[in-house]
Amino acid sequence: MLTIPGAGQHFCDGLSRRSFLKLGGLAMGGLSLPAILQAEATAGLTNNAKSIIMVFLPGGPPHQDLWEIKTEAPLEIRGEFKPISTAVPGIQIGELTPKLASIMDKLVVVRSLVGLKDEHASEVCYSGYPRSVAIQKHQPCLGSVVSKLQGPTTSGVHPFMSLVPNLGTKSWQQPGRPGYLGPLHAPFLPRDEARQDMILNDVSLERLSNRTSLLRSIDRIRRDADNSGIFEAVDDYTRQSLEVLTSKRLLNALDLSAEPLHVRERYGYGSLKNIVDAAPMYNEHFLMARRLVEAGVRCVSLAFGRWDSHSDPAFYGKNNFDQMRDFLPPLDQALSALVEDLHERGMQDDVSVIVWGEFGRTPRINARGGRDHWPQVGCAMLAGGGMPTGQAIGCTNRLGEVPQERPVHVQEVFATLYRNLGIDTRKTTLLDQRGRPQYLTDGHEPMRELA
Repeated sequence: MLTIPGAGQHFCDGLSRRSFLKLGGLAMGGLSLPAILQAEATAGLTNNAKSIIMVFLPGGPPHQDLWEIKTEAPLEIRGEFKPISTAVPGIQIGELTPKLASIMDKLVVVRSLVGLKDEHASEVCYSGYPRSVAIQKHQPCLGSVVSKLQGPTTSGVHPFMSLVPNLGTKSWQQPGRPGYLGPLHAPFLPRDEARQDMILNDVSLERLSNRTSLLRSIDRIRRDADNSGIFEAVDDYTRQSLEVLTSKRLLNALDLSAEPLHVRERYGYGSLKNIVDAAPMYNEHFLMARRLVEAGVRCVSLAFGRWDSHSDPAFYGKNNFDQMRDFLPPLDQALSALVEDLHERGMQDDVSVIVWGEFGRTPRINARGGRDHWPQVGCAMLAGGGMPTGQAIGCTNRLGEVPQERPVHVQEVFATLYRNLGIDTRKTTLLDQRGRPQYLTDGHEPMRELA
């Protein structure tokens, strides 16, 4: 935020200094809108309309109970669910996701995901690097990279936003680290306390529009400042931040009351109450994400549910299968609604969707009827982005232990997502905090099946 010494001043239109400074307080990573806009403007890079919605399933979903039911495995591994046919002949998925099965032609299932680590953390799903590596390397997440390389699509819209709420487990709460790109490229978090700064309380548009007088008032203070030219540099970005507030573009995108009732019912509602220490199952976040990318946001991250299915009575308490009966139907409804909505709006080539958790679950069911951590293999579901959908890529062995066909490294998925956004990971580098060029992945290329 722009800080000016002194207190109690009023500008010529009667707007108090406190109110004026608060207008610049809508922060991202602790920095004000003027600073954010200045950084975005200096990026000077391409401005396409591609975007991505990243859905994190905290805790790691059981891969063998979602997209690849192991019908030939013993009962203590196979579990309670049966496969069902989908819209694509020859592809079956779990019985608890019939809506997704009906639109399998619009989806891609990855059944052989590798490159995971036994860490309860979101970083691998937002950056392609496990938490320990991401912190050590100061690795930026995809949303921050896109913010840096491509900037905003339009004035007044942040390129990277997250709907992840405050969670009990902080490593799940991380919505994407900016890493060596710095806090200017951290996600904007429109949580309740921040959203209040998007509303012009007690300030009329007529008063706010008198920017010339407002900036003239700053000129009076400028006389006491040094001659560094900092105020001249700030003026344009302060003006842009006022335009953000007057446009209300993002605030309107977050207002779901503008959606027809049948659309809201299609996505479902859910609850904003966190599932123990993880995320709420709030279906409307999926609808909000669609509205945000329509408004011009390039990357939206969100978290949904609690998928750590040990059957630990201290946490969710139900066994793995009852937990999936609680969690999969809401995901089935919200995700299928999002994908169909994107297609009906003609956005399927411009918006990529990725849904996954930090690892898979043990093939063998534990004594409490749960599944424990299993980083040897995981799963993912993708949609949109102009990708050739209607595919199931890779498979695990008979017991669901390790990939049997086509291991897919998590960074291959990221290389694919970057490509969908118009970023070539083979050529693109960013300077780290020491000025050294860094590639976005460790040499992994986009998935050949999705070219």
